[in-house]
Amino acid sequence: MKSLPYFCRGEVVRGFGRGSKELGIPTANFPVSVVDHLPADIDTGIYYGWACVGTGDVFEMVMSIGWNPYYKNTKKSMETHVIHTFNEDFYGEILNVVMVGYIRPERSYDSLEALIAAINNDIEESKLKLELPEHLKLKEDNFFTSVTSLSSAAPPTTASTSQTIMNGH
Repeated sequence: MKSLPYFCRGEVVRGFGRGSKELGIPTANFPVSVVDHLPADIDTGIYYGWACVGTGDVFEMVMSIGWNPYYKNTKKSMETHVIHTFNEDFYGEILNVVMVGYIRPERSYDSLEALIAAINNDIEESKLKLELPEHLKLKEDNFFTSVTSLSSAAPPTTASTSQTIMNGH
């Protein structure tokens, strides 16, 4: 995937409400405007990289892009699990992510337990891959500190600057 690393940011919106409640693995969801602007070569599947909320610290992350076959979603989504324990929800905050690499395609599972086990394996694989020097350096990328307001990131692509997308390397 020649578009990796891929940088994007957007407002955290409410998703399906399953991450924390059903899976025990909270996720932050991007609005449709961000999902719709992914490069064509970013396939559905599981990715790893770096994320920060607002101007906070940068943490490891795993992200699911697609339709979540286990749940048979009809709407494509980008669900980011930031590998950090937050004290409260951050709906409405700006999530900044750098997708560094691809772990696997999305797939369905026979049980919720099998899905949770796969996600936990993805988290562990993400942690290992992000220790590589070429991936670790992206944690310090200016992307995480250079833009604190979406309105200065790029021309608005929707009526709301809170959903403006910043893409590129």
